Amino acid sequence: MNSSWRTRLGEWIAQHKVERILIALILINALILGLETFPAVMEKYGTLLKGLDAVILAVFVIELTLRIVAHGFRFFKDPWSLFDFAVVAIALVPASGPLAVLRTLRVLRVLRILTLMPSMRKVVHGLLSAIPGLSAVIMLMGLIFYVSAVVATGLFGDQFPQWFGNLGESGYTLFQVMTLESWSMGIARPVLEAYPFAWVFFVVFILVTTFTMLNLFIAVIVNATQAEHDLENAVLVERQHEKTRVEIQSLAAEIADLKKHLQDR
Repeated sequence: MNSSWRTRLGEWIAQHKVERILIALILINALILGLETFPAVMEKYGTLLKGLDAVILAVFVIELTLRIVAHGFRFFKDPWSLFDFAVVAIALVPASGPLAVLRTLRVLRVLRILTLMPSMRKVVHGLLSAIPGLSAVIMLMGLIFYVSAVVATGLFGDQFPQWFGNLGESGYTLFQVMTLESWSMGIARPVLEAYPFAWVFFVVFILVTTFTMLNLFIAVIVNATQAEHDLENAVLVERQHEKTRVEIQSLAAEIADLKKHLQDR
């Protein structure tokens, strides 16, 4: 009986109607947290906004409590449930004392929408599954940056110590060049005035990093996301096949019973 009650409670919480209500509350909470950054708004409506924030937080706490009651220890085995628990728990941290800085993290409650929207969960799963492939790309990019920073320090360090004075400064400057942020007028052209053939270095570096490595990043993420989508589709197809097999077996049993009944007559 107890298990049946918990099952019904879990099914009620998982209803689309309940999920839509929670999504609406998350979006309202996100709007409130944004309005709290405006001093003029807080001066006029601060009490109302804080009251609404407290009510929404109470709803989240009740919803998590019901999920824990419904699922028991299984709740803490689900990564998404643990994420929900963590972001709500952070919001309960006292506003004073050494942990007061964690209050600024209550905006993480907005990220709960990830657990309620399957499309967003697919993207997150895709990004997580892409980490092994991305690690190889990151190591390769790190190697390219290291070699390029050493070369740039040796070539341009004497004339431009503020940009290429040591390995760290060269690395940061090259990162700016890779992002294409003021790289031409701010960095490359002044260097070209002292080193006319420096354009070769900058052009090759941008071609390798910006147009090749970053696109490789995107390719790995897209491939991992597609693989995650294909896996989910395969699971859905297998479930449908299993359901069809069960229905066929049930229908075959009914036909056999009917034949036996006709033969007995």
